Amino acid sequence: MDLDLDQHLADASALIAEAADLDALGALDTELLGRKSVVTEARRGLGDLDPDRRREAGSRLNDARAALEGLLEGRRVELEAGERTVRLEAERMDLTELDRGRRLGHRHVVTQTWERLEDLFVGMGYTVAEGPEIEDEWHNFGALNFPPGHPARDMYDTLYVDYGDPLSTLLRTHTSPVQIRVMETEEPPIYSIMPGRVFRSDTADATHMPVFHQIEALVIDRDITFGDLAGTLEAFTTAYFGAGFTSRLRPSYFPFTEPSAEFDIRRPDGSWLELGGCGMVHPNVLRAGGLDPEEWSGFAFGFGLDRLALMRHGIDDLRELFRNDHRFLSQF
Repeated sequence: MDLDLDQHLADASALIAEAADLDALGALDTELLGRKSVVTEARRGLGDLDPDRRREAGSRLNDARAALEGLLEGRRVELEAGERTVRLEAERMDLTELDRGRRLGHRHVVTQTWERLEDLFVGMGYTVAEGPEIEDEWHNFGALNFPPGHPARDMYDTLYVDYGDPLSTLLRTHTSPVQIRVMETEEPPIYSIMPGRVFRSDTADATHMPVFHQIEALVIDRDITFGDLAGTLEAFTTAYFGAGFTSRLRPSYFPFTEPSAEFDIRRPDGSWLELGGCGMVHPNVLRAGGLDPEEWSGFAFGFGLDRLALMRHGIDDLRELFRNDHRFLSQF
């Protein structure tokens, strides 16, 4: 054991400190701790020593190896941090607010669509109503004419909350519960819209998200007819999409409206696109809201806010609205 461990550690420390990158450090790791390293070779010679000297030398070699491992790990942390800084700097986007004639920021494209629709309907005489995102089963299903076990409940992939009785509390699957809450708290006539965030257990893809946005409208008054519904939707289509668009209604089924219809719009190229659902408010829903269907009638319709944003801006993947990529969002 003629090895000067102190000198070896000093030389190794200098080499480790000079390692310019992780590849160079890896080569040093092999040189200093590998099978052919000085420390490893010295350990092989321990067997030639008497027991007392072997014990002392073995302890010193273990300490030396631990010191080398510590030096290598410390330098590795430094180099990794440096490479991470370089990588982040290369990927960095300058979000600094500069007052040099550049746009400093703006509403998210979904928020723009939300506010544009609110402005449109408020201009038509509607009020804006909101409700809780965590709902009870009664407002989300029962009051909307979904009896327990009704097959229409299978249309909604519901996310239940661990609160109260099993299956009694959930993340709302649509904004329709707000209609019930409006009927419970306001006297007719009611002309109101309900925008908001809703939740379903969907797998994210180009056309579905587990969290998305809807807007619904509710009208309750005396002598409201299906013709009023059709006229309102046609007026909305022209006001929102432009004079080149028109609408049509196709028979459909929803538990909370009767009769029910799908609402389509025709684009200037002549193609039709399904936009949402609508219909006359079911008498059972009026009763659940505390209103007499012999005195009051009404209609409701709803569609996806996110889908309107996609259509208006020609976006082909719903997930882009939720990735928060500044390069994408800054286009709108």
